[in-house]
Amino acid sequence: MEQQHARPTEPPGALEEDLETVFRLESPRVVAAVARIVRDIGIAEELTQDALVAALEQWPRDGLPGNPGAWLMTTARRRAVDLVRRREQYAHKLQEIGRNLEAVPPPEEPSAPDDIDDDLLRLVFTTCHPVLSAEARTALTLRLLGGLTTAEIARAFLVPESTVAQRIVRAKRLLAQRNVAFEVPYGPEREARLGSVLGVIYLIFNEGYAATAGDDWLRPGLCEDALRLARLLAGLMPKEPEAHALVALLEFQASRAAARTGPHGEPVLLKDQDRRRWNRMLIARGVAALARADTTGAPGPYALQAAIAACHARAYTYEKTDWPAIVTLYALLAARSPSPVVELNRAVAVSMAEGPAPALEIVDALAAEPALRAYHLLPSVRADLLNRLGRTAEARAEFERAASLARNERERELLLRRAAENG
Repeated sequence: MEQQHARPTEPPGALEEDLETVFRLESPRVVAAVARIVRDIGIAEELTQDALVAALEQWPRDGLPGNPGAWLMTTARRRAVDLVRRREQYAHKLQEIGRNLEAVPPPEEPSAPDDIDDDLLRLVFTTCHPVLSAEARTALTLRLLGGLTTAEIARAFLVPESTVAQRIVRAKRLLAQRNVAFEVPYGPEREARLGSVLGVIYLIFNEGYAATAGDDWLRPGLCEDALRLARLLAGLMPKEPEAHALVALLEFQASRAAARTGPHGEPVLLKDQDRRRWNRMLIARGVAALARADTTGAPGPYALQAAIAACHARAYTYEKTDWPAIVTLYALLAARSPSPVVELNRAVAVSMAEGPAPALEIVDALAAEPALRAYHLLPSVRADLLNRLGRTAEARAEFERAASLARNERERELLLRRAAENG
């Protein structure tokens, strides 16, 4: 690289910190660009890591480049081109393709008004490919698009680092074995695949917003990573209403983060939260994203969930929440994407709009649902309804059952405390 554009040499510690920041921010784009050349995200990540090693060797000597991201991109792409040129098999295939191209005119590339030619978007659709398990998609997306290390992902999801490493290695191997195309799908396939992409981002956010296991109930780092990925996706796909709707949903949810835990990290229920601590800037961003998600057709599941979250965000007190509107929105969501969890959430809204008795009927009808058999929020919601109906002994038993099913220590403590209050 040209040295006249380099900054003065920095102290080693500061330079390492700069390099870590640059790499976390730039590595997704570098991996995406290199993957388009080598058609293999595993190799693309290795070449990006090689560029990082080169930076570690050169930058302490020559200083930080004027454009560190461009330096990494250029270095990695040059290595990718060199690798392709060295492959004898590639050269052989290239000769065969060349001979075929001389005889047969090439087919035209598919073109459509919503065609998207962006390496980063190709990477998103590849890491979230349905051929991978949900766990593999999540780990690979956080690794390649979130810039997280294997150790950071392992800490976030409370699993051994070796487990995360195996998931990532197997995911890259499976993508290569299945010859998954590094591309943005078209037409109906894009819509189907987009659901997988949005689902991975939402799963990452939810794990940070209400951790399923461990000692901490809230993990802000995961929420921030998911929100960053959602904003990135919406920027890459500005015509996709559900991408903007997911951003809106996460902005609204993230706005409550500061009020969701007490001074010792204990959960604070929605009705007890100090709404003055809600982040109004994030709420405003959520409102703007939801407006961009407006469509003349039927709203999608994320748009409906975002509209529900907006009802909470607009209410300055719990009592002023528009519960009838939320009941209607949950009914629409249940029709659009039926699930026992949506029905359980609808029951909570019904309890606030119409009272605990009709809500208890809905909850009791869900008791036989296999998907909710080990779901701690089913007995938790039932306990709350029984408590409001004055059936305290039954409420205590349900709170205790919910606590026995909860895997998160903070949530378990809250449920046991509520059980004791019904003693």
